[in-house]
Amino acid sequence: LLLRWRRRRGLWRKVQEAQQRQERSLVKMEMAARSFREQHPSVNMVSILSLPLPELSKKLRDGSLPPDHVFYAYVGKALQIATETNCITEYLEESETQLWKAKPEKLGLLYGVPVSIKDSIDCQGHDSTLGFIKNINKPVAEDSVVVQVLRRQGAIPFVKTNVPQSLLSYACKNLIFGQTFNPLLYTRSPGGSSGGEGALIGGGGSILGIGSDVGGSLRFPAAFCGVCALKPTGNRLSKKGVTSGVIGQKAVAAAVGPMAKDVESLALCMRALLCEDMFSLDSTVPPLPFNEEVYSGTRPLRIGYYETDFFTMPSPAMRRAVRETKQMLEDAGHTLVPFELTNVDHVIFNFCVKGMFADGGNSFLKKFKGELEKSSVGLMFWLARSPNWLKTILSWIAKPFVPRFSSIVRSMRANTVDEVWNLHHEIEEFCHQFITQWKKLNLDVMVCPMLGPALRAGYPEKLSVAVSYTMLYNALDFPAGVVPVTVVTDEDEEELKGYQGYFRDWWDRTLAKAFRGSVGLPVSVQCVALPWQDELCLRLMKEVETL
Repeated sequence: LLLRWRRRRGLWRKVQEAQQRQERSLVKMEMAARSFREQHPSVNMVSILSLPLPELSKKLRDGSLPPDHVFYAYVGKALQIATETNCITEYLEESETQLWKAKPEKLGLLYGVPVSIKDSIDCQGHDSTLGFIKNINKPVAEDSVVVQVLRRQGAIPFVKTNVPQSLLSYACKNLIFGQTFNPLLYTRSPGGSSGGEGALIGGGGSILGIGSDVGGSLRFPAAFCGVCALKPTGNRLSKKGVTSGVIGQKAVAAAVGPMAKDVESLALCMRALLCEDMFSLDSTVPPLPFNEEVYSGTRPLRIGYYETDFFTMPSPAMRRAVRETKQMLEDAGHTLVPFELTNVDHVIFNFCVKGMFADGGNSFLKKFKGELEKSSVGLMFWLARSPNWLKTILSWIAKPFVPRFSSIVRSMRANTVDEVWNLHHEIEEFCHQFITQWKKLNLDVMVCPMLGPALRAGYPEKLSVAVSYTMLYNALDFPAGVVPVTVVTDEDEEELKGYQGYFRDWWDRTLAKAFRGSVGLPVSVQCVALPWQDELCLRLMKEVETL
């Protein structure tokens, strides 16, 4: 007991060290921003912060806007949003050195643009904690490839942002840095796992952020905070130096992608990243430069759509968002074709949960060994610890009463190598069938629901089953992005009173509670394209945003 007490005290000391470093970071940001304001009182920070990224980068590149004006405007604004939402974990002090070393004659596409980086993406000399105490005071030796390319394109990574412990959640809370809040309404979750990015960009404290997505981790924060994000095809951008929630699993494709206020900013970021530097620093990334012709095309599109996946019942606002988007696209001359989704429950349980926990949750458990808290993934943690025979009995008992719980328990059993290979084959077959159905309808792209509005803080941890709309496209490895299109109305709120869900179980009742009281909050739609057609996905997103 004494040894255990001493060990726990040592862990708490590490947590306090990390929290003090976070506080010092904010103090340094305040000093830097204040010093700049005192030396340059005539600089109009508000007008700088109001510029969209394409216009801002143009002014930086043509010299009409000095990089230090932009940098310190965003340092000041980021500090304000961090104070309100607790989204920043660390200020990258070397960003100031990079700012003064920037060579105007070597202008990259993102010259002088301050960029925020998710905690799990390596920045040299800084921790990538993933919310785990064991990762505190373990600065990484080199930048991830995506950060190296950003720097070569002239961008200035200036802060790292908060995540949920382990990344396997669309909440944004951990024992080290605490809860991140939604800048639009502090009682709401900012989404996750790139939740710090969503809060910072949604609040206007960053103009461009880089996150990762293995089940909706870019799309949830963007949708909950009213901004845009793109989850590209899994291997379009390098994942070297980016830590994922479950290392080594191949069933559900992770991706690195951008988050910003508008679609044109996402396109500019992809243009900058898809360059020779990316392809030479990571030769596993296919050398596919950004296809300008596809993105700026004008031909009418043939667009598939669906209002529900028949697994997670959409909120009234989600359904209305898809209907209104469908109507506007039709009015603009595009052809809209109904797309019928089937067996989403099978995809979620038998592909996603089973694929990510194919070892019965052993590797997942190892991550939590010696940690002080596991509450953000309590159910998964408990199931991962249970032996196979107990999971089998629990699944059988629960099946008639709570079929979804029964399916989760069954999916978390440890598998043999043969079963894992069969699973990977089954996922491949499903992907080919999905593409066949897509091509039979002669579709270019798809528009579909995105979970929203933002759930109350504390609810995403309880509602892991509600990832169905996003996780489907990780299992398929299709590019998918989100665009805000409307806000929750009084009529939506009234209609929500009749929300019961498809299973009428505890999760459906909890989701109804999580949606309530959301009038005025943004609701997004999801735009999807076939693998490697990321530019076409962005084109649809741009079309939706414009309309």
